[in-house]
Amino acid sequence: MHASAKEYDESTRGLFKSLKIGLHEVPDWFCCGATPAHNVDELLSLALCAKNLELAEHVEGDLAVACAACFSRLKVTQHKLGENDTKRQQVEKAIDAKVALDKPVKHLLEILAKDFGLERLNAAVEKPLTGLKIAPYYGCLLTRPPEVPELDCVEAPTIMERVIGATGAETVAWSHRMECCGANFTLSRPGVVLKLTGDILASAKRAGADCLVVACPLCHGNLDIRQKEIEEATGEEYNMPVFYITQLLALAVGVNPGKLGFGSMIVNPIPLLKEKNLI
Repeated sequence: MHASAKEYDESTRGLFKSLKIGLHEVPDWFCCGATPAHNVDELLSLALCAKNLELAEHVEGDLAVACAACFSRLKVTQHKLGENDTKRQQVEKAIDAKVALDKPVKHLLEILAKDFGLERLNAAVEKPLTGLKIAPYYGCLLTRPPEVPELDCVEAPTIMERVIGATGAETVAWSHRMECCGANFTLSRPGVVLKLTGDILASAKRAGADCLVVACPLCHGNLDIRQKEIEEATGEEYNMPVFYITQLLALAVGVNPGKLGFGSMIVNPIPLLKEKNLI
């Protein structure tokens, strides 16, 4: 959020400020271990998340999480340590603190759809995104594993469609909205990522989408940054902008487009937004 996903950070802050939802960054937070850590050392992975939860205990309010991977790992840690006293004691010894098992951990989507509410979100829209056809991409971690995130229906979630619908945009029905993008394999096995993300882009194109919307920096990186490589490998032309959901929501509620990081995106979204008379 401070580097490669800076536009996610900027648009989230702009959106939440416009909606008068308070944000206070957790001091001294650090990496949660993302998608690979738990496959290398489970105790380390649990301790990383537990320490972040402990740091968040010192900040008033729910813990708002923007990344699907971070959201998943934090929720999994609370779930596993809540069920296993031995592991909880090991982790508490490692971080020299009690694990914050009761700290509410919420993805931004949950805060917007459930806490703030879709009716209030719709009422805040100043520039409806009418005419924009969006493929909402959940990826593999927002609702999984089944017993953990409790964000929405595991196999057929609609929370992204409902949030996007509040802006006046249209969402398309498509086959790959919950398929994995490859996550951190982008570094160790880029060929796998090119295949997975290529299939995702192809599905969105077949469905008639103008763009994709994501709620995770890992997904955004694979679908946006790798898109030119995918086009070269497959011979298909997509030129499909990949937005963070907060970028389009912030645009809809009237945040200055120049403050939403559109210039940081690899696939230029400006022609599409101008075509739809959104900027």
